[in-house]
Amino acid sequence: MLIVMRQDASQKQVEDVIKAVEARDCKARPIPGGDRVSIAILFNKQALDETWFQELPGVKQAIPVTRPYKLVSRETRPEGTRIQVGNVTIGNGRMVIIAGPCAVESEIQAMTIAKSVKEAGGDMFRGGAFKPRTSPYSFQGLGEEGLKILAKVREEFDLPVVTEVMDLACFDMVEEYADVIQIGTRNMQNFSLLRRAGQAEKPVFLKRGMSATVDEWLMAAEYIMAEGNSNVILCERGVRTFVRHSRNTLDLSAVPVVQRESHLPIIVDPSHAAGFRDQVIPLARSAAAVSANGIMIEVHNEPEKAMSDGVQSLYPEQFELLCRQIRAIEKILKDY
Repeated sequence: MLIVMRQDASQKQVEDVIKAVEARDCKARPIPGGDRVSIAILFNKQALDETWFQELPGVKQAIPVTRPYKLVSRETRPEGTRIQVGNVTIGNGRMVIIAGPCAVESEIQAMTIAKSVKEAGGDMFRGGAFKPRTSPYSFQGLGEEGLKILAKVREEFDLPVVTEVMDLACFDMVEEYADVIQIGTRNMQNFSLLRRAGQAEKPVFLKRGMSATVDEWLMAAEYIMAEGNSNVILCERGVRTFVRHSRNTLDLSAVPVVQRESHLPIIVDPSHAAGFRDQVIPLARSAAAVSANGIMIEVHNEPEKAMSDGVQSLYPEQFELLCRQIRAIEKILKDY
């Protein structure tokens, strides 16, 4: 249920409603809006009668929420959420371009790629310091050394950085260095990790699980928001299907569905969906055409020598071309 307060409701009236909710063994989550405060009721064990709250001073309306994901739903927040990351706003109508190597391999490598990303018009830098790999013998990342390199990238090029957290053991460390904390596809339903992400003070980048439905994905985001972190960015990265011509199947239909169901911004990762360099640019253009809030692209200055995912990484000159094409598509959509 969502309790919508009147525009002139006082802080005491808001607090009294919260107390009334908690008196019924539920949790109240205030949601500040543009001109009024709403209060979401969470963890109710049975249906609630809206008349219990309708007559409380300062209450305008009590609305049942039909979706299982309450805080994530547009029923709770009709307007889209905007998330500020440094000097970048995600969800304001401009497509955010996030780019960088799959893994941070060295300071020289990261700085070289970051320079190319910045010059091409990229908004944020991605790079893995901890790498969950299918094989235990594959490169697992530089750990804290990689995080320190990402911090130097931010300082040198004024690019906010996104990096993945693998488990609870390294969460505090990643939160210290990152501007955005990524929950990878393999951890989408790692509920302990999601709850810890909900307690973080940094925005969380939640990738869709490789076999997850949209509802399961949104419920994973609900875990984060239920713990108090409302700065969640969703990322469609392809789902596992029977095809063999690409690494995964990019589900672009998820973009309009998520934008209809949720107020959270949604980013598309065509690199992990494609798995092959020649597919990345067309899929990225398609993501722009369906009005995703951003894209995440893997870029490497020497992809043939990359320690992770070189075959799907764009060369810097390809990335520069893609940035120009994305902005051209944006202009067409705005003009029409």
